[in-house]
This record gives sequence, structure tokens and C-alpha cells, in this order.
Amino acid sequence: HVQLVESGGGSVQTGGSLRLSCTASGYTTRSNCMGWIRQAPGKEREGVAAILAAGGYTWYGESLKGRFNISQDNTKNTVYLQMNSLKPEDTAMYYCAAGPSAGCGSLDPTYFPAWGQGTQVTRL
Repeated sequence: HVQLVESGGGSVQTGGSLRLSCTASGYTTRSNCMGWIRQAPGKEREGVAAILAAGGYTWYGESLKGRFNISQDNTKNTVYLQMNSLKPEDTAMYYCAAGPSAGCGSLDPTYFPAWGQGTQVTRL
């Protein structure tokens, strides 16, 4: 049984930064894909970033590259999302998600079978 627990959300002012964390249990990140998906009120889910545990390859949503950085610590089964220069349009619920290696770079929310409960990020 996979469990994903996110933390690190909050409210920030203009230009602020946040780092989200996602710790997986009952599942190892060592040979799989971990991603961050967000959903703003009234909008569809959007793939933010993904990382392949084997090799650390990363993918980002087109509008996010350069501001967001995904990383992992496989010894802790934890994935991080560093978010810098946050904008009002970044306000959303952010979910950690896990899936198989194949298709990791698609950033398609429907690709991930396991999800956390989400953590709210608000740019004031």
C-alpha cells in the first residue's frame, strides 16, 4: 500500500519561495517516477514536474522551467519541489504523485496511479 505525504505548503508574498516535500512509504522511489501535479480552483489538473528515480532525469511544465526545481533523496524516499519567484497563477493545491518509469516525462496527471492528499500553495 503506497502512501505519499506532502508538506511545505503555505502562503508567500511577491517573489517568495517555498519548498515542498513528499515522503513515500510502502513504495520505493529507487526505480520509479515521482511527480508534482497542481490544481487551481476551477481549473484542470496540471503537471508541474517529474523525476525518474533511476538517473534523476527531470521534466517540467513549459511555463515553470527556470523557476521550479524537482529533486530527490532516495535514501529518504523523499522528493522535493523548490519553487522560486512565485506568481499569483502558481496558487493551487499541489499533489505528490507516483507511477511507473515508462511515460514519466509525459507530466500527464492520469499517468500517476498513486497520489498524496495535497498541500496548498498561495501567492498572496
